[in-house]
Amino acid sequence: MTATPEEASAGPVHVVGASGRSGTALCRALLDRGMTVVPVVRDAARWRATGLPGTARVADLTGPGAALTGALAGATRVASTAHARHVPALLAAMPAGATLVCLGSTRKFTRWPDVHGNGVLAGEAALLSSGRNGAILHPTMIYGAQGENNVQRLAALMRRLPVIPLPGGGRALVQPIHQDDVTRSLLAALERPWAGPHALVIAGGTALAYRDFAAMVARQAALRPRPVLPVPAWAMRMAAMATRVVPGLPAVGPAEIRRLLEDKAFDTEPMQRELGIVPITLEEGLSRLFQA
Repeated sequence: MTATPEEASAGPVHVVGASGRSGTALCRALLDRGMTVVPVVRDAARWRATGLPGTARVADLTGPGAALTGALAGATRVASTAHARHVPALLAAMPAGATLVCLGSTRKFTRWPDVHGNGVLAGEAALLSSGRNGAILHPTMIYGAQGENNVQRLAALMRRLPVIPLPGGGRALVQPIHQDDVTRSLLAALERPWAGPHALVIAGGTALAYRDFAAMVARQAALRPRPVLPVPAWAMRMAAMATRVVPGLPAVGPAEIRRLLEDKAFDTEPMQRELGIVPITLEEGLSRLFQA
């Protein structure tokens, strides 16, 4: 797909975090559309390892501001897939008239605040109070990216365990979003002429109980069905510690166990209205993942 005249006249897109999973997917999509990409990364070697064209500009988001200001010099549109806690640094380094489109996380809604969620809240607050044009998109759990460790880790656990131990029996709702829909949402947000700052949740097309999510993953991964074993959350948190030392078991943190007790389902109507993105169903997304 080639760039529209409006996209071409807007100039290149500076992609911060270009060598990460979502960043690489976005850069590939932009390049496929004939757009010019300016990758901004912490490690130039990691960018080269993606195999994508273009010379990266190197800047550490936690380092001196001058490097980031130089990396974003001349930017008209900045897309950041780095953690939202870096939004204040990006706003300070960007040219005054540039638009920022960045990723946050629905972790900001958790009942158990942590460093990750607090960083997302701080980044959102910085953008919303800046008056700058742009948007922070808050995805639910992302799956389907090359090397992602959400669905693949769950499948790996089920290959090793005869049952699926879940706090509360796995009845809390989840609504994972496929990487393709995250990328499409970022593209749509970059194309839109935002007036002022905005915040928007982006979510997958299917909300379901975690136990049903696990069953769907097992089916798509060609695993036999695993019965769900309801386990008290405190016992699950203790058992999670064993995943750090038992060879072959993917690590699971106690905080992850606790978050399995809260619903994470969202209305996708605002996403469809503001970005024109209708997310794919979980069935279709998992099919893409396991058939890739």
